[in-house]
Amino acid sequence: MSVAGAAVVDAGATGAAGGGEMARRIRAVTAPRPVLDRRREESLTDRQRQILDQLGTMFDDGFAQITMAELAATLSCSLRTLYSLADSRDELVLMVVDRNLWRIGRAARDAIDPGMAPLDALRAYLGAATVAVSGATPAFTRDLEAVEAARRLRAGHNHYLFAVTRTLLELAVEQGEIADLDVSAVGRVIAGLGSDFSRPDVIPTLRSSPKDAADAVVDIVLRGLPAGPGRACPGPATGARRAGAPPGPAWGAD
Repeated sequence: MSVAGAAVVDAGATGAAGGGEMARRIRAVTAPRPVLDRRREESLTDRQRQILDQLGTMFDDGFAQITMAELAATLSCSLRTLYSLADSRDELVLMVVDRNLWRIGRAARDAIDPGMAPLDALRAYLGAATVAVSGATPAFTRDLEAVEAARRLRAGHNHYLFAVTRTLLELAVEQGEIADLDVSAVGRVIAGLGSDFSRPDVIPTLRSSPKDAADAVVDIVLRGLPAGPGRACPGPATGARRAGAPPGPAWGAD
């Protein structure tokens, strides 16, 4: 499902980003509290996990008009089974959205290789994190926006995405990959693209999906950041490209 929010890195995991200063700094960022804590997540039965996965697809076209009884009928389960998971439909929505954001966040973490330069790591991380809005529909995002608890949930995830983005930009400055700049301003802009582009009033105006649009703008911004002492600007013989030639790698890439 698309969740129209930001994904987080699993702060307690190691994986591909498990070593080095970059991983240490990312792990130091405080992650939002999950709707289902680890103990409750581990206590879910296989059937309950299956139901939560199926609900993700069912909510894609909106959920405001769906009752718990209709959900139970579609899922071929009892109302008792649904109420064993959550007290209301909106609580189920929060549970499904949050679990998916954490799942995407683990994939985003794994996209960061410990040997990457900070800007390459940031591009990989945001590219994986924007999967959260890869199929966002106006109906789903409109219904989600109407739920106050869902707005708070999204705000928490979006703040985390911004904090990780700012951390990687700070590392890029410290390592001389980019010039000293207002990393909070830049980070807030690029970290918020997926959320902004998945708004129900914005989706119809885009020429591509919210994910593709966000990824394209992130790449434009990162390519345009002023070079630091550790990243040489391309000259005519090395980095410049002919008009009409396909785009090359970002400055400073291997």
